[in-house]
Amino acid sequence: MADLSLASSTGGVRNMLLGRRGRGRLHISDVLTYGYLLLGVLVMFAPVIWVVLSSFKTSAALQEFPPTLLPYSTEQVVVEGYEGTLPLFDVITESGDVVQLAQIRRVGLNAQMVDPTDPEAGRIVVPVANATPVREIHFAVENYVQLLASSGSEIWRFVFNSLFITVAATIITLIMNSMAAFALSKYRFRGDSLALVAILSTLMIPATVVLVPTYLIVAQLGLVNNLWGVILPTVATPTGVFLLRQYMLTIPDELIEAARMDHASEWRIFWRIILPLSSPALAVVAIFSILSRWNDFLLPLVVLNRREVFTLQLALASYQDENVVRYEQLLAMTTLTALPLAFAFIFLQRYITSGIASTGIK
Repeated sequence: MADLSLASSTGGVRNMLLGRRGRGRLHISDVLTYGYLLLGVLVMFAPVIWVVLSSFKTSAALQEFPPTLLPYSTEQVVVEGYEGTLPLFDVITESGDVVQLAQIRRVGLNAQMVDPTDPEAGRIVVPVANATPVREIHFAVENYVQLLASSGSEIWRFVFNSLFITVAATIITLIMNSMAAFALSKYRFRGDSLALVAILSTLMIPATVVLVPTYLIVAQLGLVNNLWGVILPTVATPTGVFLLRQYMLTIPDELIEAARMDHASEWRIFWRIILPLSSPALAVVAIFSILSRWNDFLLPLVVLNRREVFTLQLALASYQDENVVRYEQLLAMTTLTALPLAFAFIFLQRYITSGIASTGIK
């Protein structure tokens, strides 16, 4: 049965990717559709691929212009009589031949080089315009090694802070939003439509407008430099309330009436009937909450001032200052920070389309 299911799934994916409208040949709609999808893939994933590959480049490779997609580095050789390694170059001689020389130093438009196979022949002065570095693909894994070594135990503290904020805020958001959506979808009271409009109208208020009042409230509660000062201010989201309300409208009222006839309490109806039936919409709200909480920067920047309570997003900002920006470690940290979101989206993305589609059915 498992083999049949896998074969059916594989066949469905194959039919989706290779399906054509025309018989035996591509229809113009097929060309436009595949072209549009390919353009979408490039727009969405090209920046991600660029960041990941750039995180494996050395500091010198990141400063090259024009930039390269793959991480290249100049090949190094050991030359007898010289300390360390020397970069290797392809040099065009006066006769037009190409020889490989190791560069000792560069002075202006000329470079002093030596033949690595015959260092006793002495130094050779070569115009820089005639020398091309011998390059090879090199993944600078040392960027990640140096990042973990320099951060030490701090990086795990940053990970814990981000995870705690994300998990705690998501759980509270699901509870608060689902309770509000249950009241707005299954109870009839004076002003219920006005309450929904008031909740949705908060979407038009930019977060920066309420940032100062939010900080003042957090400060009065004594939650500055406390992770709960980041969690509590935004646990109720109007988008989550709207999505859950629209989905709960599709749940038959007869189920609730039958439960009430069996003397079930309102809390029991909500916990045992409404929440299990609303799991697709809850998954969508959870995904949106995880994405926003994990990537949140502005509110933690204002509320959290001590390094021991920094999140990963605040830690990213610490890799640059007014004097220097460590791009190689910044890109490595960015890649590590994005990995949890990538895995969460890969495993939960099937709930997004189904959940959002279901919230539009009434």
